[in-house]
Amino acid sequence: MKKTSLVIVESPTKAKTLGKILGKSYCVVASYGHLIDLPASKLGVEIEKGFQPSYEVIHGRNKTLTMLKKESKNKEDIFVATDPDREGEAIGWHIKNKLFNNKKVWRVVFHEITPQAVKEAFKNPRDFDLNMVEAQIGRRVLDRLVGYFLSPLLWKKIARGLSAGRVQSVALRQIVEREKQINNFKPQEYWEIEAKLVQALISQRSTVSPFSAKLIKIGDKKAEIKDKAQADSLVADIKNKQFIVSQVKQAEKKRSPYAPFITSTLQQDAFNKLRFNANKTMRIAQQLYEGIDIGQESPVGLITYMRTDSTHVAEEALNQVRVFIAQNYGKDYLPAKPNFYKVKKHVQAAHEAIRPTLISHRPENLKNYLTPDQYKLYELIYRRFLASQMTPARYLNTSVEIKAENYIFSASGFSLIFDGFLACYNLEEEENKEKKDKLPELKKDETLKLIELITSQHFTKAPPRFSDSSLIKILEEEGIGRPSTYAPIIYTLILRHYIRRIKGYFHPTELGCMVSDLLVEYFPRVMNVKFTATMEEELDEIEEGQIGRLKVLQDFYLPFKENLDFAQKHIKKEVIVSDQICDKCGKPMVVKWGRKGKFLSCSDFPNCKNSKAITTGVKCPQAGCNGELVERYSRRGHFYGCTNYPKCRFISNTLPEPA
Repeated sequence: MKKTSLVIVESPTKAKTLGKILGKSYCVVASYGHLIDLPASKLGVEIEKGFQPSYEVIHGRNKTLTMLKKESKNKEDIFVATDPDREGEAIGWHIKNKLFNNKKVWRVVFHEITPQAVKEAFKNPRDFDLNMVEAQIGRRVLDRLVGYFLSPLLWKKIARGLSAGRVQSVALRQIVEREKQINNFKPQEYWEIEAKLVQALISQRSTVSPFSAKLIKIGDKKAEIKDKAQADSLVADIKNKQFIVSQVKQAEKKRSPYAPFITSTLQQDAFNKLRFNANKTMRIAQQLYEGIDIGQESPVGLITYMRTDSTHVAEEALNQVRVFIAQNYGKDYLPAKPNFYKVKKHVQAAHEAIRPTLISHRPENLKNYLTPDQYKLYELIYRRFLASQMTPARYLNTSVEIKAENYIFSASGFSLIFDGFLACYNLEEEENKEKKDKLPELKKDETLKLIELITSQHFTKAPPRFSDSSLIKILEEEGIGRPSTYAPIIYTLILRHYIRRIKGYFHPTELGCMVSDLLVEYFPRVMNVKFTATMEEELDEIEEGQIGRLKVLQDFYLPFKENLDFAQKHIKKEVIVSDQICDKCGKPMVVKWGRKGKFLSCSDFPNCKNSKAITTGVKCPQAGCNGELVERYSRRGHFYGCTNYPKCRFISNTLPEPA
């Protein structure tokens, strides 16, 4: 059969899946992402002409455009089925304007790659959403203005090759400021006293396990124990007191299920439960969305679109999951009505949460078709969605107050009455917690026997460094960027050597701190969290047709230009002189930054081009090697290598202990 329609998507995997769903009359081809963009070597924005962008074909992408033009010949219909977001809309719009300006091009949108969803979308194509395109252009121009003008200032002050970004630099500031909080933190010592107790009437039984109660008050004041001497003095006074239950409170509490995943919560949970970084999570989710061969006629998209802010679930999917819960768990696990979750401001109602495309695709049945990582992430998404439509878990919470004269101790515990949604989500964790927190049945005025008093020393802790999960959480809470940008932001910060990921947590480098401090000093508005969040809201309002792109760009650029002019006049090159002398000309060596990290360069450059690595001072552990280890960088992160490379190829992700 002759192929009568052309369908354009971004990726070859998606093209393969769609091709098999649509059949032989459709020719499905991939654009491999953006083909048209702002020029790489110049600003590409005519500021005086209303910030008009000047687009051009991305270097090396002409062959793809030629292929698309060729494939379109003799086709009755042309469909653009790129992703259902701003970027997907813009990719298709640029292709249409470049190649098919005189042809009718249909836009097709679907949020899951299943036969039913795809065929329904092709029955109801639409025109391009120009508001979405305008919002994408607005974001792209804003990012270009910031990057194009700020990056040269970083070159002038610190080193060539550095970059700044409208959102990435604000994210960097969060990491740098957290590091400063950690460095400035002074731990305070405090002590706790814990009583191990049993019920007096049954204390003779050898099988009775004591429970713990913590000293919380002395008289009417909070128990604040500052040192060991004070703790020991209190123990000496308490140990001969009689312990009596003064109050028992019991209350049934409910724990409601979580909403189905959106992009940010998926990234957070994948890190917390699977230790996947944000980039890995999105890469695997893309594979699950675009199609997996599960032994059927064609690959199947196992999850809905993974870049979404919406917790909305299609009615058909709700009906399917409710039938599944009733049949597999029973009526007690099924709420009378579907659970609905709050949708954030500016979220499009047409977008869905991240969920399995078919609830009948149980993870355990697909395990043989998925890689281990695909299986873990799919199971996480599946169980979260299933749990989101189940009844709450119910607990009996018990809190007990115990008096030893004027000393007041507190103990609490809970028991699970009904597991509800925990039957399929997080059950093991809850069971372990229940065993740990269980209390015996205590009654008011009951006498308790003291087994022992335990004192323990503690220190207040500095705030923790950000992980993928906690950084994404604060970016989302503060409105910095959008969930679809979080993984690329983190990747860029690591790639630029501004931060390192060490055991899952982000450490700013010396370079990252310098860049952040410079931008905060000269561009406080651009680096302001609230300002950045406002910009994101205005981009959303462009997409909704509530505000024009020009106004947003003008409101941003005028104060930005004032900061820019001031910075260009006052910024001076920062030279860090080392304690080493150039062994070729005798001049001092200075610290510089390059593509592979920090190094020493002769201060008389370019007259003297001598340079050398800054070593860690740790000898290379390779037998027979007299080199030292230096920190190096690659796209995968930082590592330690030998100064005698390539003769010595020793590498390590961590710095070995000095011999």
